[in-house]
Amino acid sequence: MDANLLTQFQDLGMAMVLALSACGSAAGTGTAGMAAIGAWKKNYSQNKPAAFMLVAFVGAPLTQTIYGMIVMNQMSQLAMQGVFLWGIGGFCGAAMGLSAYFQGKCGACACDSMGETGKGFGNYMIVLGMVETVALLVMAFTLGILGSFGT
Repeated sequence: MDANLLTQFQDLGMAMVLALSACGSAAGTGTAGMAAIGAWKKNYSQNKPAAFMLVAFVGAPLTQTIYGMIVMNQMSQLAMQGVFLWGIGGFCGAAMGLSAYFQGKCGACACDSMGETGKGFGNYMIVLGMVETVALLVMAFTLGILGSFGT
């Protein structure tokens, strides 16, 4: 393949890690958001107070986009040196995006349950934190791998 053509895709790994993690965050927050709206609707129709704390479940998947940005920033230093990181960007972004998506699905279940019972906030946050841990570990391990490129 022509070297000039390859340099046009030098930033592909960086774009992939951010875009895929952000796509997961969007899908996760959208899923949890729809469930929160449904829970609030149910509360309003029963003349019960709507729990504002459901917003925490909706916003939880957004952090994976931040993790994608952190990895992207580390990758940018290597991309400027001509290192192509398409695989790392794609797989790391996909793992963080899936974490965000499933965190949103768990958040949706938490919205439904808390909207119905008004109880269990701490337990639900623990579950969301466990799903979040996948993205944190992927970020930490990826940063470690990227650090080894500099040596």
